[in-house]
Amino acid sequence: MTTGVVVLNFGEPAEPTRENVLDYLERIFMNNADLEGDTTEEEARERSRQLAERRVSSLIEEYEEIGGSPLDPQAKAQADALQTELDERNLDAKAYVGMQFTEPFIADAVEQAHEDGVDELVGLPIYPLCGASTTVASLEEMTDAVAELDWDVPVHEVTGWHKHPTYNRIRASNIQQYADEEGLDLTDKDTELVFSAHGTPTHYLDEGSRYDTYVDEFCDVMASELGVESYSLGFQNHGNRKIPWTEPEVEDVVTEVDAERVVIEPISFMHEQSETLSELDDELREEAEEVGLNFYRVPVPHDDERFSGVLADLVEPFVADFDPSYYQFRQCQCKDTPGTMCLNAPFEQ
Repeated sequence: MTTGVVVLNFGEPAEPTRENVLDYLERIFMNNADLEGDTTEEEARERSRQLAERRVSSLIEEYEEIGGSPLDPQAKAQADALQTELDERNLDAKAYVGMQFTEPFIADAVEQAHEDGVDELVGLPIYPLCGASTTVASLEEMTDAVAELDWDVPVHEVTGWHKHPTYNRIRASNIQQYADEEGLDLTDKDTELVFSAHGTPTHYLDEGSRYDTYVDEFCDVMASELGVESYSLGFQNHGNRKIPWTEPEVEDVVTEVDAERVVIEPISFMHEQSETLSELDDELREEAEEVGLNFYRVPVPHDDERFSGVLADLVEPFVADFDPSYYQFRQCQCKDTPGTMCLNAPFEQ
């Protein structure tokens, strides 16, 4: 029996043309249209178009500065590495890449798996920390695509996985290696470790998302692994809509730091993308240096050779057909569809 593993991701335009970026932005804003309250689909599409037009020029400029986003090729490389790992484990599975906002879309990946005649599907979001508009939304897109095809196929969904022990070691060792290479002592009182997490509208937290809890606990564990007693946390918010977002903003955190230098760890990301290469490396660096701070940003370990093993571990129970609880999977709290599994839920609910 062949299992199709749909590796779910965000997507970003590799070529920053106006058409590509405008379509990309429209899809994002339409996907989050409910943040501004009840409205018709026509009104939501018009509002999404307006927001996209307002943002497109500045985002094109960001992409041009970084030479186009590397997210998509990095995601494809991760899926290829996962396929190799699954093959080495003698697991009958085929990996597909599906993006929320750029080609190949999630629906494209599902359709390809359908054409290939796989016998079951596993949805695996490559988001380190489970969020409503990323992890949960991408899985919902996958199941909607299956329904659109009227395809009667078993579907397994994996959500939160930041507690995977090897993933924790990847992130902690990556931070320490970078600090060593730069000659930095993370325990020095004049060096502030700042975790930068992708922001989220508080609407999602009010609706039951545990994203902020996951960010807090993961940062605590990373600091403990590194022997760092004190650190800061800030969120990268996108103020395109006038709605409440997670606080504090990372810009405020950095400009108020009582230290000589900051080391920024982009804790929410498993790819280099505009949020790291532009928002952090250019915009946040500029703000830090304006207040006299030396600025360091930890690279995202997207190509760590251990990561494919993490991904394979996450899908192995479903591909090999054994009880996922053996690998400590439990029913997800953020997406309560029966059978949606994660590593984050407490043992007793």
